[in-house]
Amino acid sequence: MATTKLSDIQLILLATATQREDGSLLPPPESLGDQGARIRKAIPPLLKRALVQEVSVADDARVWRREDDARIGLAITAAGRAIIAVEEPDDAGTEAPAAPTVADDIPGKPASKTTTVLDMLRRDGGTTLAEMVEATGWLPHTTRAALTGLRKKGHAIARTGETGASRYMIVAA
Repeated sequence: MATTKLSDIQLILLATATQREDGSLLPPPESLGDQGARIRKAIPPLLKRALVQEVSVADDARVWRREDDARIGLAITAAGRAIIAVEEPDDAGTEAPAAPTVADDIPGKPASKTTTVLDMLRRDGGTTLAEMVEATGWLPHTTRAALTGLRKKGHAIARTGETGASRYMIVAA
């Protein structure tokens, strides 16, 4: 299936429609301001892709077009809801489970290289540059740059010299 690319206005209209009980695209949300011409231009592609459909409406604020005495509005379709990944609720009282917020909490997902370096720095005695290079696959200059980045993020990293090889470790604040 081909990926459908939508403009910002189209996405806002569809998202707003999912929040309305009747699924109406109109009236447009206040966040779009006075962009009537752009909104009218954004709707025909949504109709063509069957992301919205024309429906009979009673409220003048929801009118898309008129045909004789009929007022025709726009409502989001199931395809429109799917395109912006909004599922129809099965049970009004049931909430979807929250997605994990930290990648390291996902079982089976390997730790990031930065997390690996931090773990090595926390060990008793710390670690050497060569050990970090071997563990991450980074070049030495990249590893040193990562240490600089960790320092900028507030980690107190100390370097001590032992028999020609520097050791790096996180020190208590």
